[in-house]
Amino acid sequence: MNVNSMDNSTRAQVLVQALPHIKKYYGKTIVVKYGGNAMISEDLKEQVMEDVVLLSMVGIKVVLVHGGGPEMSDLMKRLGKQPQFIDGLRVTDEETVAIAQMVLAGRINKSLVNLLQQKGGSAVGLSGIDGRLIQAEMKDERLGYVGKITHVTPDPVLNLLEGGYIPVISTLGCDDNGNIYNINGDTAAGKIAAAIGAERLIMMTDIPGILQDRNDPDTLLSEITSQEAEAMIQDGSVSGGMIPKVRCCIDSLAEGVSAAVILDGRVPHAVLMEILTNEGAGTMFRREKE
Repeated sequence: MNVNSMDNSTRAQVLVQALPHIKKYYGKTIVVKYGGNAMISEDLKEQVMEDVVLLSMVGIKVVLVHGGGPEMSDLMKRLGKQPQFIDGLRVTDEETVAIAQMVLAGRINKSLVNLLQQKGGSAVGLSGIDGRLIQAEMKDERLGYVGKITHVTPDPVLNLLEGGYIPVISTLGCDDNGNIYNINGDTAAGKIAAAIGAERLIMMTDIPGILQDRNDPDTLLSEITSQEAEAMIQDGSVSGGMIPKVRCCIDSLAEGVSAAVILDGRVPHAVLMEILTNEGAGTMFRREKE
């Protein structure tokens, strides 16, 4: 329904229907892993930022975690450096990790902070290096400075949330020797959500969610347990790039997050639909069916 075509009575009904959901999440924290087409399309980007600001203004604490792989690849090519991948992970030498800092902690992070503030929010950008938020070690020598998370220090995020800010986090990490690592954004979002005791983790993707038949969008599962999701990985129903996203959701539940959702970031205002409507959006992961 187009909000501009609503009469005042319909607008009031929409707000009243959202009230129980606002009460449910008031004062609680959600972590949004922002990526995919919603990060590339300017229209979708604005809508996601509007969703985040609205939720913040009604008393729901929001943490925005972002990557930026396509932008990194674009800058690398412009600098004459060809991106290389092993098993879907970017090979990251010293020059590449410097580019990651420029793109992730610099241009992308600050542009998102600026856009949130244009929409009326109060945001602060930081990377996983700041306050030793994300501590990491080398994941695989073949990949170079690609990090495996060893510890998340929640204080920088909790302090910003307590101060009324929206933390915007780029997924870089560091170790005790000062080495900087590029961190998988999905993994970082799940670990951060667990460390800060988030009520919900939202993973934005470019697919509707988990499909029983991956070739049929009409087979979308609205809800799934961790055990069921693991079984779908084992039988091949979930494969390729969806595996790390699904495992991230499973792991976050095991580490204390109440619920995790994979949703289609191409749908306008998908985050609001997930949090403030009965129907939700995408596929919700639960430890067990209620």
